[in-house]
Amino acid sequence: MHAKAVLDNIAEIFNGKKYADKVIERSLKFQKNRGSSDRAFIAEYTYEMVRWWRLILYCNDPSEKKSDISLWHAFATLLYIKGIDLPRWDTLDDFDFEMVRANYQKAQGQIAVKESFPNWMDKLFSVELGRERWHENMVALNQPAEVILRVNTLKTTKEDLVDLLEVQGIAVESHDQAPDALILKERQSIFNLEEFKNGLFEVQDAGSQQIGQFLQVEPGMRVVDACAGAGGKTLHLSAMMQNKGSIVAMDLEEWKLEELKKRARRAGSSIIQTRVIDSTKTIKRMVESCDRLLLDVPCSGLGVLRRNPDAKWKLSHDFIHSVIAEQAKILTSYSRMVKPGGKLVYATCSILPSENEKQIEAFLAEFGNQYTLEDQKTLYPAQDHTDGFFMARLLKK
Repeated sequence: MHAKAVLDNIAEIFNGKKYADKVIERSLKFQKNRGSSDRAFIAEYTYEMVRWWRLILYCNDPSEKKSDISLWHAFATLLYIKGIDLPRWDTLDDFDFEMVRANYQKAQGQIAVKESFPNWMDKLFSVELGRERWHENMVALNQPAEVILRVNTLKTTKEDLVDLLEVQGIAVESHDQAPDALILKERQSIFNLEEFKNGLFEVQDAGSQQIGQFLQVEPGMRVVDACAGAGGKTLHLSAMMQNKGSIVAMDLEEWKLEELKKRARRAGSSIIQTRVIDSTKTIKRMVESCDRLLLDVPCSGLGVLRRNPDAKWKLSHDFIHSVIAEQAKILTSYSRMVKPGGKLVYATCSILPSENEKQIEAFLAEFGNQYTLEDQKTLYPAQDHTDGFFMARLLKK
């Protein structure tokens, strides 16, 4: 039964305190005998239950103190919320439909419950963004994210990739927020396609793609991606540089850089070298060494809740305070790598001003004699139809 697989995932996520994406990935490996529609159901409904978890619990107990709710009842509550008729399962014989319906109506007057966000997060965003903007984005962050492809222009063109995909019955359309972006019209597995295995495209949100464009790279430059991770933005920079020049991809985690090497080979990029940040000396050796520096810093991830809804239940106020301090430290220390006349982009996947504009303000208050702000912008899910991102471009004098 598909629902049983969903509920097994939910038990792991909430009782086992596991990350939803990892649980789903592992779950689907054990569901290979199922068809693609069944596998899609398991992934979709696991995410939907995580997304609406607070509202589900409230509908069964408005005091929100009941921790032993039947997962079958929780699933039935989700179906009610989504307007789907309840199945005739024996496990629902004692499901109190009228109580759930009454509590759901009560929830409509409590925005944090209705949209299924923790109270502390609702309060934080309301203060930083203003209630109206936050409420618009609250709703948007509860919408499942589209699958966005980035055409790898080192190997193909957008037009040719569209043709190749359409031959296989895969429909895509352009995204108005990024020139190399294609929206997958119908959610489906694409990682087994020969076009993916041959490096013709990557999966990357259109907002993330804008960060690479914002850096204003050119062929022949020396570029540093100092928080590269597995390298989605690094690969985009390589394509924009036409595989000419050099990119140093840096990270604290060596395994992420090993993954980047594999992806670079698939993408046909030969200008990327990797470097593990194993001490402060790694940065000191690179003072004034690059024309462009990308600082895609660790952040709360509150702009990408569409893709990672369990972050709502795993994050804390204390974590956000600690990551803000880390961001400031990285910006101050790593900015030394930029040559005079070079530029850096500070970026996050958050829409909180305390992680974004306020970080830039604080940095310029101390280093305004070295840097000037050229431009900055925030992408909001509700207004821009992308994940939430911030980017600021600074010119070194």
